[in-house]
Amino acid sequence: MSDQKDLAIFTNARPRLLGLAYRILGSFSEAEDAVQDIYLKWQGADTSLIHNPSSWLTMVCTRRCIDLLQTAHKTRVNYVGTWLPEPIHTFTHETPEDQALLASSLTTAFLLLLERLTPKERAAYLLYEIFDFTYAEISHILHIQENACRKLVSRARPHLDQSNIRHDTPPDRQKRLLAAFRMAIENGTTDRLEVLLSEDITLCADSDGKVIAVKKVLHGKEKILKFISQTLNPAWGDFHQISSEINGNQGLIFYQNDQIIASVSFAFNNNGEATNIYIMRNPEKLCLLRKTGHRIR
Repeated sequence: MSDQKDLAIFTNARPRLLGLAYRILGSFSEAEDAVQDIYLKWQGADTSLIHNPSSWLTMVCTRRCIDLLQTAHKTRVNYVGTWLPEPIHTFTHETPEDQALLASSLTTAFLLLLERLTPKERAAYLLYEIFDFTYAEISHILHIQENACRKLVSRARPHLDQSNIRHDTPPDRQKRLLAAFRMAIENGTTDRLEVLLSEDITLCADSDGKVIAVKKVLHGKEKILKFISQTLNPAWGDFHQISSEINGNQGLIFYQNDQIIASVSFAFNNNGEATNIYIMRNPEKLCLLRKTGHRIR
């Protein structure tokens, strides 16, 4: 292949590789590093001998991410407080069906469920359920027997499918929640927000001890509404807020003096009630929200 053709092949594959790497790692910056490593290997390979470039790139990406994930698990032992996936500003211009699939597999809630899986379970599940690879193809990618791939996916499913987290929350419902949440932050009024929350809702924040944030996970509607009206309203009431697509769903970004100080995203149940509020305060993880939307698959 010519260098120009090789570059075109990789460029076309890059959004899918980024999407796979981000879902496996839960960190977009690490995913970008992994994809850059893959590009260097692609440049150094004799591509004339690679009959299926898409499969080859996916194999190298998956194996690299599994290695990185095993290292990441060791470093997260020393993480201060709640760990959340790195939020990304996304934009989706696919068909309604494709957009729903993209959103459901990028949400913070789904990425957190993936954290319950082993690296190989996570990779096998994503390749089979999200990226439509066959068990035979996954066997080649993970370098294990096809029957072992089936077992990996089978073990992963109870953690993910039974949680019923991958559903499409109507945009109008999301916008109602954002409007009510913004009002609660601005003036401490939580009446409109209260009816949109589930009784067993939880709230957590990721700061890694770098900035002030709630340290413990808060449980229950009453406790969370009190926290919003009595803590977030006085602290954040004057901050500039903008709505933005974060991880495939509508969320909020908060600014102080033109600096991003927090992002907020949500998870919903089938009734459209918010079941989780995720607050990102870690400055190192907020950097990506300064950039434009990320095209990933």
